Amino acid sequence: MTAQLISGNEISKQIREELRQEIAGLKEKHNLVPGLVTVLVGADPASQVYVGQKEKTSKDLGIYSERHDLPANTTQADLLKLIDKLNKDPKINGILVQLPLPKHLSEAEVLYAINPKKDVDGFHPVNVGKLMIGEPDYLPCTPAGIQQLLIRTGVKIDGAEVVVVGRSNIVGKPIANILLQKAPGANATVTICHTGTKDIAFHTKRADILIVASGRPKTVTGDMVKEGVVVIDVGVNQVGMTKDGKRILAGDVDFDTVKEKAKAITPVPGGVGPMTITMLMLNTVKAAKLAAGLP
Repeated sequence: MTAQLISGNEISKQIREELRQEIAGLKEKHNLVPGLVTVLVGADPASQVYVGQKEKTSKDLGIYSERHDLPANTTQADLLKLIDKLNKDPKINGILVQLPLPKHLSEAEVLYAINPKKDVDGFHPVNVGKLMIGEPDYLPCTPAGIQQLLIRTGVKIDGAEVVVVGRSNIVGKPIANILLQKAPGANATVTICHTGTKDIAFHTKRADILIVASGRPKTVTGDMVKEGVVVIDVGVNQVGMTKDGKRILAGDVDFDTVKEKAKAITPVPGGVGPMTITMLMLNTVKAAKLAAGLP
């Protein structure tokens, strides 16, 4: 069996083109420009790259973009004051505070301070709760991207056995909740495996769709999956460096052995990664429409 490569790069381009047209239509018909602000505390190199990518993508799609770069010694009070100001700013529909924050700051208090209607990351407890009961305003970006990869590749989710490896609040728990809902692009039977699972292979071998977000290279190998499985590899792990100083990346799945049995599989890089920023843009557009009372 030759596995189909599920390209996050290609599917992300499709969605961004749809968004570009929708944003142009909102401006033309309603004089509405969605607005996204990013807040970066400190100078973490990876965070700077991520924020730069979000800013660039916003401008490319026609989204109004603001960026607030704060020093690493910013106090909790000052950060909360800025968030309060952004909550009240009608130009801003989405607020994204780049994580991780410096250790002296409370991530929970900061995330809870964001107006849930502007929480385009989908991390506020109100939005997590709305997802749980099947009435979400916004889906968390990486899980939403995973669902779109499956839908747009034509994978049958309804009735499928889905196994999720990993129970993080960012990926594992929300993707499980998304795919078990009685809704289009969902209605699956979902099992979650984690570090306390006695025999992970017992579960992964039953999976029609396997989503791996364990944070550890080669968590899943070819002998742990059945023929014809669809595999979504969320992991990005640096496993070495090339001679010219470039990072060598690997997922949480042993790609070479699993692809021999899979019907379809995401590569790393180029799979789930490109979808995350795209779904952030989609959430920002949705936030703008909600704020304006548009369907």
